[in-house]
This record gives sequence, C-alpha cells and structure tokens, in this order.
Amino acid sequence: MLWKTRHTEFRFPRPALIMGIVNVTPDSFSDGGRFFSTTEAVAHGLSLVQAGADILDVGGESTKPGALPVSDEEERRRVIPVVRQLAAETGVPISIDTMKPGVAEAALNAGASIINDVAANRTNPALWRVAAQHRVGYVAMHMQGTPQTMQKAPVYADVTTEVLAFFRRVLARLAEAGVQPDQVALDVGIGFGKTLEHNWELLGHMATFRQLGRPLLLGVSRKTFLGSLTGAPIDGRLPGALATSCLARAAGVEIFRTHDVAETTQAIRVAEAILAHQTNP
Repeated sequence: MLWKTRHTEFRFPRPALIMGIVNVTPDSFSDGGRFFSTTEAVAHGLSLVQAGADILDVGGESTKPGALPVSDEEERRRVIPVVRQLAAETGVPISIDTMKPGVAEAALNAGASIINDVAANRTNPALWRVAAQHRVGYVAMHMQGTPQTMQKAPVYADVTTEVLAFFRRVLARLAEAGVQPDQVALDVGIGFGKTLEHNWELLGHMATFRQLGRPLLLGVSRKTFLGSLTGAPIDGRLPGALATSCLARAAGVEIFRTHDVAETTQAIRVAEAILAHQTNP
C-alpha cells in the first residue's frame, strides 16, 4: 500500500508514521496560545522533528467542540509563515490542518505537501480539487456535523458501519474530483461528533477499516474521552493516549497524530517490536 504526499512516498507495511501537532492558535483545547507566534511555532515544530516526528501538522483554526470559526485571511496570517519556514528548515512533509480551499492552496504553495481535512463530510468539492491539482496527500476525517454542532447530540444506529460507509462514499467522491486513491489516508475522527461510547466502539473496531486499503490515521492525543474514563486532566492523559495508540497499532493503524512525539514514538516502536515477534500478528 502506497501513500503519496507530493514529494514523499510512504510504502506500507513500514514503521508507523508519527505526525507532530503544531497549533498556531490562541484557543486549541490542549496547547492554545503556547505556540501562537511564528517564532514559537517554528521552534516547536523543529523540536518535534528532533523528537522523531515524520510529519508536522500545522493548524491555525481550533476545531475543538464549540470552537468559533476564523476568517480565511486570519487563518492564512497564522499558518503560512510557519509552513514556509518549516518547509525550508526541515526535511519532513508538512501537513496543513484546514477546511478552507484558499488556505490549503496557499499552504501548498508555501511548501506543504498534505491536506489534513476534518470536514471531509462536505458536499462542495473545491478543496478536493486543490488536492487533485497539486497531487498532495489528503487525510479524510469523519465528523458528524461541524465543530460548532458536533457534540450536541451525535446519534448513530451503528457507528462503525456508518463511518465505514462514509469512507466508501468519500473515496468515490474524491475519485470524481481527481484525487487518486494513493493520495488518501483515513481518520475515523475520535471526538468529532461522537459520544464517549461511540469513541470506544470505533477504537475497538479499528481493524474493520483496513478493508478500505488506505492508511489509517488516529488522533487521540490528550482528548476528552480519555479524561472521561480516567479523570485525568488534559496534561495528564499521556498514559491513556499511549495505551490507546499501541492497541490501535496492533489493529493496523499506520499514522499517529500527537502532541507528545517522543513518548508516542517510543511506545509505538516497542509495540511494533512485540508485534513482529508474534506467531499470529
């Protein structure tokens, strides 16, 4: 299985990819405001590469539940200088975490090579056409609703079956827009329009999504569902995230999006060593 991200090709099976999070926002749920300036964000991104990040994911708009949207202009102001400098100073692919075609195109022109799209549930194909035109990697994430509405009352008859069907539809629509299958990775969207039970259900059935033949990305770093189970505050949820990630690796997840790159890398590499020695992995 191949994932093409413009200048880089990742061929699976291989060691899992670690995607480090660079939030250039004042209001993200975990580290909002800590790396809001270009200088701070770039320094943070470089430190994540030193810690082992294979990809850097730069975002300028919070997508936590209830977050207010920002303008296209403001999002560009936040992320483009960061993307440009990180692309110039690192050898790892840069991902732009955005829902806006204009921001995505500007970021790709500045050196990004992946679009991480939490709004793959849209009907407007404009962003997909940008991905097709630039031949970049594209992460399609499942979300029920929007960041403003997604956690008000998410309902599914069978969350795993419905997310699987969603991905089949999106892959077909991406193909219609000119996005090739080998450009696409899939993210079930833990915490995006899901109750606590929906999240556990999806995590328990991650292997189901391997039938789609695309790399699976998982983002659980510091998320609320971990705190709901353990009572841990945001900065105390790393053990739960590592446990979740290691089990997800065993289920076939290939890409892990995280704030805690060094710790996640070590945990995943240990899990992979154990899996490689299983009689029936």
